[in-house]
Amino acid sequence: MSADYACLCASDSDSTAPCSYDDDGPQLYQVDPSGAYFGWKASAIGKNYTNAKTFLEKRYSEDLELEDAIHTSLLTLREGFEGEMTSTNIELGIIGPDRKFRILTGAEVADYLAEAD
Repeated sequence: MSADYACLCASDSDSTAPCSYDDDGPQLYQVDPSGAYFGWKASAIGKNYTNAKTFLEKRYSEDLELEDAIHTSLLTLREGFEGEMTSTNIELGIIGPDRKFRILTGAEVADYLAEAD
């Protein structure tokens, strides 16, 4: 993604994937139940994570813009999602240079889902 946004995570589980923004830019970590953690630019956790990670590896690039990153995240989720994805059963969050994490509203998610169809 552009220097302002650089982390993607697709998850259908309750696993932890904290993200932050520091002096080095955006950061994404995967934290295992054992406490071990790993830094990523793009990652997937939960059911079908192997296929989702492969999907992300093929589509991720450092110069991805925010809109493209959101669409890539949705496509990744859709790959292993059972049933229909709606604004009530998925959440998307972003963090940028202002260092404030924001979960997109249901209306924003619905708009992105409509664009992805």
